[in-house]
Amino acid sequence: MDFFKTAYQGRPPWDIGRAQKEFVGLARRGEITGPVLDIGCGTGDNALFFAGEGYEVVGIDAVPAAIDKAKAKAGSRPGIQFLVLDALDLLALNRTFGTVTDCGFFHTLSDEARPVYADNLAAVLPHGGKYFMLCFSELEPGGYGPRRVTQHEIRDCFRDGWVIHAIRDAIFEANTRAGGSRAWLASIAKK
Repeated sequence: MDFFKTAYQGRPPWDIGRAQKEFVGLARRGEITGPVLDIGCGTGDNALFFAGEGYEVVGIDAVPAAIDKAKAKAGSRPGIQFLVLDALDLLALNRTFGTVTDCGFFHTLSDEARPVYADNLAAVLPHGGKYFMLCFSELEPGGYGPRRVTQHEIRDCFRDGWVIHAIRDAIFEANTRAGGSRAWLASIAKK
């Protein structure tokens, strides 16, 4: 957590000043349904994009500085709310969402936290609710950045109570890497 608090004192690599292209594509293809919960929303670029597309959006992040920046970007825009909240405590939201998006949160979780996270997702998604995850792939060379995730790890975490529609190659865009990093975009639904 200290790493993330320090990162938001400046501009973290994942803060690209716009929504990730992978999430823009999902919305343009009609795969997003509202309301939308954006987990690990950072400074809010993906959440703001979804709100601009007409969805009711809640963005959460555990780092208060990230949420402060997201609120400043949103101004008085209707239909969007940013909250400081731990993604392992989604029951505190006391509601459900048609879609949950995760841009770079899953790959920060320990092995022990992953099933807790999946249980929390299940609590805020109705039957058929969609979860889209963009995470670093093990195909991306090491030496920098977050932990890499394999397709097997994703399938293992979401084997019970979930339907995995697809895990496909994707690009995780960053302001420090012109071509981005190799990632997985997973499309998962609650049974």
